[in-house]
Amino acid sequence: MSLEQLSAFLDNAFPAAARPGLGRVVSIELDHVRMALDPGPQMLRPGNIVSGPTLMGLADVAAYAAILAHVGPVAMAVTNNLNITFLRPCRVETVVVDARLLRLGRRLATIDIRLWQGSEAGLVAQATVGYVLPQAEGS
Repeated sequence: MSLEQLSAFLDNAFPAAARPGLGRVVSIELDHVRMALDPGPQMLRPGNIVSGPTLMGLADVAAYAAILAHVGPVAMAVTNNLNITFLRPCRVETVVVDARLLRLGRRLATIDIRLWQGSEAGLVAQATVGYVLPQAEGS
């Protein structure tokens, strides 16, 4: 899928009210999708840092986007595992998310997610996300 096609699919797949909190697609390359999120006040926790659930949601959507970018619009791909490690507080500034396909099989996909601010050296979290892909008819 192209960047425009992927963005349009995500806009239609998620409720309009939720979509701004799920980031925007910045680039698509072979086995890699980059997204970004500008956190708003509703995404903060005490201490004025971006909440864990916000970062987990962003990681999940980035993994989904990486799969879609490579296999096309598969609405029923679903998360079966998400393991995240928070490395440092996430400030109220743009969060960049790199999603890299580690394995894309017929039934399962595994994606490495890196969330950072400022530079790639400023990792705020790392996640591994697993997705179950829908079976084609007759499989």
